[in-house]
Order: sequence, then C-alpha cells, then structure tokens
Amino acid sequence: MNIEKIKFDEKGLIPAIVQDAGSKEVLTLAYMNEESLKKSIETNETWFYSRSRQELWHKGATSGNTQKIVSMTYDCDADSIVVKVDPNGPACHTGAYSCFNEPLVGEATTATTDRFAILRILEELIAEREAEMPEGAYTTYLFEKGVDKILKKVGEEAGEVIIAAKNRDHDELKWEVADLLYHVLVLLREQKLPLDDVLAVLAERHKK
Repeated sequence: MNIEKIKFDEKGLIPAIVQDAGSKEVLTLAYMNEESLKKSIETNETWFYSRSRQELWHKGATSGNTQKIVSMTYDCDADSIVVKVDPNGPACHTGAYSCFNEPLVGEATTATTDRFAILRILEELIAEREAEMPEGAYTTYLFEKGVDKILKKVGEEAGEVIIAAKNRDHDELKWEVADLLYHVLVLLREQKLPLDDVLAVLAERHKK
C-alpha cells in the first residue's frame, strides 16, 4: 500500500472497515492514523487509534482476539480503508463475532432473492461459531475437537451420500448432501479457505 496516497481527515484519521476474509462479514469499523496504519502493515495485525483514549491500540493485545491481515485496500477517494482479516476470536468487545448485529431496516440476513444465499449465511454462521465458541453448539464441538474430527465427519457424510444415492432415496439423499455441505463448510473454515476460492476454481473451469 502506498501510504502517501492515503487522505487522512483533519484529525489525521481514516476509517477502517474490518471484514472477515473468509465469510465476508463486516466485523467492525475503527479508525487508523498514520502510525497505526504503518504498524498494521509492519506487524500484519490490526492496530487502530482510539478517539476516546487518544492512543494507539493493538486489537487483541489483552483479549487475545487478534486479527491477522489478509489484505488492505483503499477506496477511489483514498479516504477509507477495507481491511480483510483472519480473526482469532470475536471482534466485538461484547464477545460477539461482529459489532454489527442490530438490524435497522429489514432482517439481518435473508435468503429471499438468491437461492444460494443460504450458503453465504451458513458460512457466516460457522465463522461466528468459531469466533464465539458458544457452549453446547455442535459447530463449537467440531472446532474444539479439531481437524481430525471434522475430516472424519466429512468422510462419514460422503459415505452416507453414496449409500442414499445407491438406494435411489431422494428424501435421504437431500438430507445427507445437506450434512456433507455443512461439514465441508466447517472444514473450509478450519483450513482458513474461503468458499469464494472454491467457487473461483469452478468458474475458471467453466471458462475452459
């Protein structure tokens, strides 16, 4: 990033929109000054400037919920930044995955206009579960058990899909495919591989 192109406001600040690189969920809006922007680039973790305390702060320094920077881009006016991160825990001080949880108009998430929207919603939910690790949630259990357990479930569900297909049982098959898709999304999250990357491969293959 060419810092010289960045247009800080009259207080020497620029808004930074922090987005989960995997789920694409917006996590928080914070502010950076030139020093925190440089430290973010140098350390590859998010640093911000607190307008209330008037000091730099390293996200996760006390909570452990750091944010590893995947990419940083600025807009056409060079007066705001999008920071895509790999979050290590919740972004919000309340313990929530994202600071943006309250709907102002309409529902927080809908699947009415895009028949594949449920995949995006599910990807966001899985990312939320990984960050917040709510007690009793099955997704929390999978992340706690780790990659071996997740891989075992993917293998089991793939086997169930095969059996259902061989039995020509559509009701069983749709349930087993749904289970397989869910566990694959959990695996992608555990591996820090966005679903978008998989879709990009499909799009590239389609071109051929």
